[in-house]
Amino acid sequence: MSAWDFPDPFTQTVRVLGTHIDVLAHANNAVYVNWCQDVAWAHSEHLGVAPSAYRELDRAMAVRTATYEYLDAALEGEELEIGTWITASDARLQMRRHFQMRRVRDAATVFRGDWELVCIRISSGKPVRMPRLFLDRYEPAVRR
Repeated sequence: MSAWDFPDPFTQTVRVLGTHIDVLAHANNAVYVNWCQDVAWAHSEHLGVAPSAYRELDRAMAVRTATYEYLDAALEGEELEIGTWITASDARLQMRRHFQMRRVRDAATVFRGDWELVCIRISSGKPVRMPRLFLDRYEPAVRR
């Protein structure tokens, strides 16, 4: 049985569907990346920073580097619990987000991922300091 990597994860549960399965008879690697994106957006909204705020502020936390570790296969019909945390922030330009996916039936960790994020001005794609809303909402959520 695997414990969570950090305390108090924001979680969502997904079921591996037939459409997620690849030629190797397990969930395709790209599907895990999509699940990471989905849970990251849900967590951000939970913290009070919806995609509409990104557009209104012309700011976004964009993925600069992504690292994924596929530890075990997820098979059709299995449920996975996805946990995510913001694990670092310099309160200026950069944040780090961690992901962990556990199979519900045995709590085994099947996947881990990390994103290094940088705040950008959406209209130019250039790095820019985090706006006050990001600091107010994301900083209290950092788990070290």
